[in-house]
Amino acid sequence: MADSSGFDCVVCGTCVADILVRPVPLSTPVGAGRLFHVDPIEATTGGIVCNSGIAMRRLGLRVAAASLVGTDPWGDFVRGRLAAEGIDAAGIESHPSLATSTTAVLIDPSGERSFAHHVGAPHALDLAFIRRHTHLWSRSRVALVGYVGLLPALEPVLAEALATIRAGGGLMALETGGDGGTLAALAPALEHVDLYVPSLDEAMHQTGLRDPREIVACYRSHGAAGIVGVKLGAQGVVLSPQAGAWLEIPCVPAPGPVADTTGAGDSFLAGLLAGVVRGMPLEEAGLLGAATAACCVTGLGAVAGLKSFEETAALARAALNSSG
Repeated sequence: MADSSGFDCVVCGTCVADILVRPVPLSTPVGAGRLFHVDPIEATTGGIVCNSGIAMRRLGLRVAAASLVGTDPWGDFVRGRLAAEGIDAAGIESHPSLATSTTAVLIDPSGERSFAHHVGAPHALDLAFIRRHTHLWSRSRVALVGYVGLLPALEPVLAEALATIRAGGGLMALETGGDGGTLAALAPALEHVDLYVPSLDEAMHQTGLRDPREIVACYRSHGAAGIVGVKLGAQGVVLSPQAGAWLEIPCVPAPGPVADTTGAGDSFLAGLLAGVVRGMPLEEAGLLGAATAACCVTGLGAVAGLKSFEETAALARAALNSSG
């Protein structure tokens, strides 16, 4: 079993330096040569390693990060932000030739966003990287890997990579990004996955199906035996703890005005995993995830709106009580 004196979760995969620009009127073209005024431009972090990692740390978990950055100021920035949150960043390696992944996030007045993205160093994350960090997997209760669909060097060997990680003894969680990648790459890996909850768009791209229950049945037919579900945006999340069992997790109302929806899915996953690690019943863990996402959208960027475990759990309990 994983070493309980180590980490609650190691997050492995995409990490990004994000440059946030708001407000940008995305419904109409900006136009060539036009100057328009925006709020102060901010730099923050993005990608699952930073988004879910910081969210879990805010919820009281012990977190480590594993990814690739460049030998550039953005790589130093990512390491510094993780360290400032109390996340162990010893698993962040510097790639000798690729730049740190970076994104310019253009946010319109409603909070919707578009992205100008440079993939950068995580593009090279591969099986050799996974094997170099076996000491992390063996010290953690959970490993979270993402984003499937944006890790081209890892996806052809995804099953072997996840089997290597899971051999450390902890739970294995997987997350998608971009279009979610292909079912051909995912299916052989699903037998090694204990928790998998993609977005509806990503799940539709993988399976060709639209109904969440049919999508989950597809994943189960390919060996997914743990917690499987589909994130449905404003309609909440469908979770299946085991074959034939279903939970519908509603969205939790945001505890303030919605500023930016960046990172909401990663925040949901972080809250769900935090609940699982804490031994909560799955419905309560799902509501903790929904409450974490609700907090996330009140701040600019993926982490500014996040709150402590106590505050987030109180929001989840209020939602549970109101539904009861």
